[in-house]
Amino acid sequence: MRFYEFEAKKLLARHRVPLPGGGTAETPADTRRLAQELGGPVVLKSQVLTGGRMKAGGVRFADSPREAEREAAAILALEIGGQMPRCLLVESKAAVRREYYAGVTYDALAKLPVIIFSDMGGIDIEEVAREHPEHVAKVHFSTLLPVSDYKAKELVRSLGVGGGELTALTTIVTRLARAFVEYDLTLAEINPLGQLEDGSFVALDCHIDMEDEARERHAAVLEKLGISKDEPRQARPPTDFELRGAQVDAVDHRGVAGRVVEFDGDLGLVIGAGGGSLTIFDAIRKHGGRPANYCEIGGNPSVRKAAELTKLILSKPGVDKIAVLMNVVSNTRVDIVARGVVKGVVESGFDPAEKIAIFRIPGAWEEEGFKILRKYGVEYCDRGVSMSEAARRAVEKTKASV
Repeated sequence: MRFYEFEAKKLLARHRVPLPGGGTAETPADTRRLAQELGGPVVLKSQVLTGGRMKAGGVRFADSPREAEREAAAILALEIGGQMPRCLLVESKAAVRREYYAGVTYDALAKLPVIIFSDMGGIDIEEVAREHPEHVAKVHFSTLLPVSDYKAKELVRSLGVGGGELTALTTIVTRLARAFVEYDLTLAEINPLGQLEDGSFVALDCHIDMEDEARERHAAVLEKLGISKDEPRQARPPTDFELRGAQVDAVDHRGVAGRVVEFDGDLGLVIGAGGGSLTIFDAIRKHGGRPANYCEIGGNPSVRKAAELTKLILSKPGVDKIAVLMNVVSNTRVDIVARGVVKGVVESGFDPAEKIAIFRIPGAWEEEGFKILRKYGVEYCDRGVSMSEAARRAVEKTKASV
C-alpha cells in the first residue's frame, strides 16, 4: 500500500527524521492560514498517489499568504495522472545547499533489505545509477539483528562524506532503515534529503510503501494516520470496485477472497496462489487477453466469500467471461472454491457453462470439485495442463464469444 507524502512524513517523524515545518490544507483559505503561521516563503504540494507532480504543476512556491491562497486554488483544481488532490501539503520553503538521496528497499535476489545512498539527490535514483554509478552506494542488512549505525556510517562515508555531515546523515539513514523494518515497508525513500544553508538536514520529499499483508499488524499506526483498514492503496486512490472487493474479503476471517485491483478488460479473473496469481495475470496478457481485474483467492475462503467475489467481478461492466485459475494448492479446498464460484455465477443470473471460460485449480479435494463442475457443464483441467495453457484457453474462448 502507498502513503501520501504527508502520511509518510508523519510516519518518519515517529523515528525523529528531521522534517520541514508545515501541515495540510484542504482549501485555499486553510492554505493562507498555514502560510501566515509558518511566516515566510512556502512550498505547496498536491497530495496524489502518483508521480510527476512537479512537471504537472502540482508543486508551487509562494512568497506571501495571499499568493499561497491563489496558488492553492489552482493546485486543488488540477488533475494529475487521473487523480484529484486529496489535500495540499504546505511547508516552509528551505534554502538548500546540497541534496542527497537515501532509500531502503528489498533486494529479492539477495533476499535481504538494502540501503541505497547517493550524494546526487533530487534526481531519479535509477537515472543516477545508470549515468553516474560512482555516486551511488548500497549495503544489505539483516532483519534479524538491529540495524547497525556502523553499516550506515560506512555506506555514507564511502561517497566521501565526512565530519559533522557524516554524523548527521548516518543518523538519518539509520532511522530510515529502522522505520523500514518496524513497519514492514517495501520502500522507504527520502529524495531529496536536503542540507540547508545552516548545515542542518531535512527530508524535503519522501515516498513510502507498506507490505499490504502487514496492515492488520500496524492497524493502530494506520488509524492514527487516518487510513481506513478497508481502503486499498495503489498508485492511485481506490475505485468503488476495489473498495467493494475489500468489503468482500472482510465478510469473515476464513481465507482470502479479495485484494482486488480494477483494470479495463473483458475477462474477469478469480486467481490465487501467491506469486502464481501474478504469473497467471501475465499469461492472460501474453496470450492477448484483456484482464478486467486482478485479485487473490486462497487459504480456504468460505463458499460465501468465493461467491461474493465472483458476483463482484461479474457485476463489472464489460466482463464477458471469468477464468478461475490457481497453481496446485494444498491449503485450499478445490470443491469449496468450485461451489462458491458456481453459486456466484448462478446468483448473478448466468449459466456457469457459458460464463466460466476455464476452471483450473488442482489440489486438495479436487475430485469433489470436478464433480460440481461437471454437473454444471463447466470446462475444467487438472495439473496436467499448465497455467499458461489454461490462460490461453480462457483468452481464446473470450475472444470467440465477442
